[in-house]
Amino acid sequence: MKAGVKLPDVTFHTRVRDETIEGPNPFRWEDKTTADYFSDKRVVLFSLPGAFTPTCSTYQLPGFENGFADFAAQGIDAIYCMSVNDSFVMNKWAEAQKLENVGVIPDGSGEFTRKMGMLVSKDNLGFGNRSWRYAAVVNNGVVEAWFEEPGLTDNHGEDPYGVSSPETVLNFLTDASKESAA
Repeated sequence: MKAGVKLPDVTFHTRVRDETIEGPNPFRWEDKTTADYFSDKRVVLFSLPGAFTPTCSTYQLPGFENGFADFAAQGIDAIYCMSVNDSFVMNKWAEAQKLENVGVIPDGSGEFTRKMGMLVSKDNLGFGNRSWRYAAVVNNGVVEAWFEEPGLTDNHGEDPYGVSSPETVLNFLTDASKESAA
């Protein structure tokens, strides 16, 4: 659906660890752009409704984290998880999940998600605006393959999960690799 689309240029407001800062919160603000995350590399980007939510924390994020070596073997340089959450929340979630392989991108205002056409209202759950669940293979800032859960709509009564799973994305990459080798 979105294959061939260039990712929107957005600035993400992140908090990064800085060892020169003492005390219980050794982080500083650092703005990062779409180019910082996606230029000159092939990555998997997956986006989900919210940090610390059940499906995201139990299946999707751990699947990408634990499968990183398999993705790297298919030519993936990085895996990023995005959510319409601020940097504080995303960093705490990454810490709670003990992430070593997946980077988190905070889309606190939902600007990137809106420009991708994936911002939905989740007022029915008290979430406000959030991302619809999707994954993408992105090559140098351009969508190579797109995996969107069915039913994109505001206040959807369910949280579909499967199309954007790590297994589905890895199967695509494996099949594409076999086809190019043939």
